[in-house]
Amino acid sequence: MLQTWRWFGPDDPVSLDNVREAGAAGVVSALHHMNRGEVWTSDELLKRRAEIESAGLVWSVSESIGVGEEIKTRSGAFRSKIDNYKQSIRNAARAGVKTFCYNFMGLTDWTRTHLDWPLPHGGTALRFDAIDFAAYDLFILERDKAEGDYAPERIAAARARFEAMRPRDMEVLERTLIDWLPARDFTYDRRSFKRALALYKDLSVEDLRANLIAFVREIVATAEEEGARLAIHPDDPAFPIFGLPRVMSTAEDLRKLIQAVPSSANGVTLCAGSFGSNPANDLVAMAREFGPRVHFAHLRNVRREEDGSFFEADHLDGETDMVRLVAALMAEEDRRRGEGRADSEIPMRPDHGHLIGDDGKKRVNPGYSFVGRLKGLAELRGVMQTVEAFRSGRVA
Repeated sequence: MLQTWRWFGPDDPVSLDNVREAGAAGVVSALHHMNRGEVWTSDELLKRRAEIESAGLVWSVSESIGVGEEIKTRSGAFRSKIDNYKQSIRNAARAGVKTFCYNFMGLTDWTRTHLDWPLPHGGTALRFDAIDFAAYDLFILERDKAEGDYAPERIAAARARFEAMRPRDMEVLERTLIDWLPARDFTYDRRSFKRALALYKDLSVEDLRANLIAFVREIVATAEEEGARLAIHPDDPAFPIFGLPRVMSTAEDLRKLIQAVPSSANGVTLCAGSFGSNPANDLVAMAREFGPRVHFAHLRNVRREEDGSFFEADHLDGETDMVRLVAALMAEEDRRRGEGRADSEIPMRPDHGHLIGDDGKKRVNPGYSFVGRLKGLAELRGVMQTVEAFRSGRVA
């Protein structure tokens, strides 16, 4: 597997030199300063590519050309935004970037309630606390008709949690949920977030799925023309939040997209942590079923709790058997080599590392510190080398 690293551009506190020191060969990046629906220009793409190559690395994956709410809801200027999206794919592919990770989550990207949850062994992790989330949704945001999304016992637990919160706790929770995300050039406050939620009030799951399929049918034609690959990222978490429809949370969701758009260029970013937040998903089985469509992999792990909460576990510890998952993906690479596929090597990156060591004293993008991801990449590299040793017979 091609070992890659997410880099948020020149302002990322983790430098390209750090990426090279970690042993990664590829970089996963985007033009974050040009991500509100405009075209990614050739000049800016080549500038970013030159920055990456100056460090002895390769720009392997685009993550992500942003999919705006107009495209998701097929409202407003969605037609021009899709045309811009297609032109961005053309320009990026011609600049050498052939794999495109994207998501179709309404309003949110990955969502957590805690960015610095203390771990038992020291350091901190990202966490989604289901009770805290419900407390915010019901009693701070006061989303219209939110009570209908929760069982009575969950509402009671959320009320008790809310009543125990101090004003500062509420402020931090709100910022974490709606007013923060790395590399996004806009944020919400409570009022603007509620206005944005209204865009989806009449949109069902099947409506959003139809919009996704219509979008992918258009952009996949451009990807095919350019020899590129689309890799949809799952919902994170992979279950409904804020009353929003979700269309990429389960294996069945992915199955429906592939059946509707059977092009080999239409594939998935197999994010073990995002899909793993939903107990219905078996990541190893998904890697085997959808192997030919796995165009990118995020290898991270989560530990789920009975109430629906979860936190980012060590990369080799959590709900997903990472050794078996890596072995399944490496078997898929072998199959591709047998077919002579040009994309036989699957790019992967360690995702959402813990905040440990000296990084706790530095400015970092939560989830994207250096030492935590370095640890994760080292562990995953060891798994890959061990799997290869057994397969080659070097280890009995």
